[in-house]
This record gives sequence, structure tokens and C-alpha cells, in this order.
Amino acid sequence: MANAAFMKPMTVSSELAAIVGKGPMPRSEVVKKLWVYIKKNGLQDTVNKRNINADASLKKVFGGKATVSMFEMTKLVSKHLS
Repeated sequence: MANAAFMKPMTVSSELAAIVGKGPMPRSEVVKKLWVYIKKNGLQDTVNKRNINADASLKKVFGGKATVSMFEMTKLVSKHLS
């Protein structure tokens, strides 16, 4: 099954758990919950929709960066999953 890795429950770091809840959960679920958080808090850039403007909690996940692209976000979130 090609998608098995994507569906495999993963351990979520404490920084990421503050946003998406405690793991383990599959990467797909983490991303879904991340988007719920981003939309709920209005963190998607209004001008450039591909950018996410981090609040204090997301900055911990994004390595201190204030703004990241959707593609960069996926990479940074991966560091918080094991």
C-alpha cells in the first residue's frame, strides 16, 4: 500500500501537540488539524494564501519563523513527528 507511511500513527512533539492534540496520529490527521487551527486563528496570509503567519505556538513548530509557505510548513512539521 503506497499510502501506508502517510497513514501510520506517529508520535507528536510537545510543541506540535499544543496545537493538534496528543498523538500518536497519522501525518494526514496532523496536517488536517493544523489547518483547522490556522483557519480558526486567521493565520493564513490574506494577500499570499500560500503563506502561514505563525502565532507564538506555531513559531515553536516553525523553528522560530514568523512566516512560512505551505510547502515549508510540511517540512518543518515533519521534524515534530517520529
